[in-house]
Amino acid sequence: MGAALALAVVVPSAAPAAADSSACTHHWSGPQVCIRLEGRNGWNSVTGIWVNPPTQVKTRTVRLFLDGHQLNSAQTARRVGTTLSYHWQAFDTGTDVKVCVRFKEITRVACDKTKYIGNRTSL
Repeated sequence: MGAALALAVVVPSAAPAAADSSACTHHWSGPQVCIRLEGRNGWNSVTGIWVNPPTQVKTRTVRLFLDGHQLNSAQTARRVGTTLSYHWQAFDTGTDVKVCVRFKEITRVACDKTKYIGNRTSL
């Protein structure tokens, strides 16, 4: 009976998993662009990152797209160390949505897909 009671204490559901993810373009030369989604289910913040901009580039326009449609007006990514980035605060992105970032004058686009992560239980 003691083992059954101990198991009952362990079974309560764990906190739902986060849906954080990131993706980058996979080219060996030229601009490397990444996207990072942070949040859960349909509520995410988005960061667009240009990993290897030329040293002289201090700012660059970046655009955000949801399922191919530009979400809002262009934003200005700024240099932080060796990268350029812009962070959109958390908003309702929806789930199963292709989220992309594109920097002006760069043909490469980084995309990731939002996910639904439901409650999980652990034994």
